[in-house]
Amino acid sequence: MGELEHSLRGRVAVVGVGETTYYKRGQSPDPEFVLVLRAILAACADAGIDPSTIDGFCSYSNDRNTPARLSAALGCDVIRYSNMQWGGGGGGAAAAVQNASAAVLSGSADCVVAYRGLAQGQFGRFGQGARSSTISGAAALTAPYGVMSPAQTYAMRTTRLFHDHGISPDTLKAVSLAAYHHAQNNPRAVMYGRPLTPEAYDASRWITEPFHLYDVCLENDGAAAVIVMSAERARDLTDRPVYVLGAQQGGPRRSGVAGHNQPDYVTSSLKPVIPRLYQQAGVTPADVDVVQSYENFTGAVVMSLIESGFCTYESANEVLTFDNLIAPSGKLPLNTSGGNLAECYMHGLGLVIEAVRQVRGTSTNQVPGAKVSFVNAGPMVEVVSAAIFGSAEVLG
Repeated sequence: MGELEHSLRGRVAVVGVGETTYYKRGQSPDPEFVLVLRAILAACADAGIDPSTIDGFCSYSNDRNTPARLSAALGCDVIRYSNMQWGGGGGGAAAAVQNASAAVLSGSADCVVAYRGLAQGQFGRFGQGARSSTISGAAALTAPYGVMSPAQTYAMRTTRLFHDHGISPDTLKAVSLAAYHHAQNNPRAVMYGRPLTPEAYDASRWITEPFHLYDVCLENDGAAAVIVMSAERARDLTDRPVYVLGAQQGGPRRSGVAGHNQPDYVTSSLKPVIPRLYQQAGVTPADVDVVQSYENFTGAVVMSLIESGFCTYESANEVLTFDNLIAPSGKLPLNTSGGNLAECYMHGLGLVIEAVRQVRGTSTNQVPGAKVSFVNAGPMVEVVSAAIFGSAEVLG
């Protein structure tokens, strides 16, 4: 498979990752800005660099923590790059790393941090329907009919997935059970020590059919950060840099159209992203050792795995089983930190960090010999993203 002419493959690398403690929504003792600073400082410590050397900042989904304020607090010498990926939800988690990588590759900046912070107790809940005495714009086509929350919006698409392609609801259960299984080995996970059984999943209340309680992402406070540098500088810092093989973002035709009348209704929105991603990375789905798929809702995960080439509509019911999705023995290890369902909903950036950990060999649910790690972000939102990370062995 040929690479794109302007390829990231092996030219930039992740040198540091950092996270705060993850809290249940509203329980952080610190404001959001402090959480972001702590995550960035942790990533700097992981990379072994002085925070003042950061000269680029990338975030997404209208992050409130501005580069100017962060730069001043970190004591940075200069800001050379400041970037925000637009689009709803967590579709920008991998895109922020893509944008950071592009800044380094173009020479716009030398040391760029991709970050995300959330303090829902400070600023309000993400998963709650909007409360307003007036309705206008896209909401006027849905809210009067009871479709007011993301869960309700994406439940309809998942129901159509079942109807159109014969996908079993058991695939959603397998995704959820695998996430909770992995969280039991991850002390960072909010659901650590709280295992989930098939019986408890089945008995849990509906959020909006076909989503049970355990099909829906957590709501959390916290922050995460990823630091990107050129491959040359990365090799000076560590003998095991994690290379960015490829990263892409985008959406299908009319992906953000209102009123649920998209031409392709049953999609994770990854279809136009994936071919370019694999071409850029110089790998195929068969080369991927471990997958991190953003779970806003488990139906989105199933769609994304199919559209990313890890199974087909016809084989999904056989491939997407609990035994196949768990590390270290499964054929398709998925969301090995616990993901958005059971580790933390840090708007997807935690999944990027877990993808890096797998290549480093430091995951709490390590896939033996993992060299290529795949992550996607925000399936079913209007602009999504995905990235592939690899070890030096992959570059040859």
